[in-house]
Amino acid sequence: MNTQKCSAKILILTTALWLGLSGFGLWVLLKYQAAPGVSDLPPIAWPKESAIPKIHGLATLLLIAHPECPCTAASIEELAWIMSRTPNKARVHVLFFKPAAFPKDWEKGSLWSKAEAIPGVNVYCDVDGVEAKHFNVGTSGHAILYDGQGHLLFSGGITRARGHSGSNAGRDAIVALLTRGHAEYRRTNVFGCSLLNISNQRKNIWNLKDFIGMIPNR
Repeated sequence: MNTQKCSAKILILTTALWLGLSGFGLWVLLKYQAAPGVSDLPPIAWPKESAIPKIHGLATLLLIAHPECPCTAASIEELAWIMSRTPNKARVHVLFFKPAAFPKDWEKGSLWSKAEAIPGVNVYCDVDGVEAKHFNVGTSGHAILYDGQGHLLFSGGITRARGHSGSNAGRDAIVALLTRGHAEYRRTNVFGCSLLNISNQRKNIWNLKDFIGMIPNR
């Protein structure tokens, strides 16, 4: 009888511990997904130092990306959505960050391929983030829209959370600006990894997911 009571108590304690750890892990994960990255304001006028091709009289949309940021896959999906609704409305460039010391074509992974497959999108390698610095961008997934005269129209993210696609203020603002000339929002939060500190961010988030998956489901 005592053995049965002891076993029951151990089962109850184990179940309570599992529920507590699972709940805490999911809370941390959801908090991370909802936390925006740094989104400083780009120059209000197109920077003269930039080597990105710009056509006078035509709007230019930039998306700064890190090839290993898991959050940026959703940003590229949203860019495809924007392009499908604004054909020929802007010249669009996706700039992938790459440290100069890294091997050739390191940046050309799955995100590069997805961006390159979007009709009308030009994809470039941004060595050491030179262009990202010109536009004052430090977070992957940051989109910037300039009008045909080089004036800043929009700056921010085009997803509603880290790695989550779907209706959001950023993508709707860009479509509205390109099709109607005005939008409710001109700046939104950017949900992505730091261009310079992505390795630790990816390690932390995947370790958390592995931790949640390792907790016994009983």
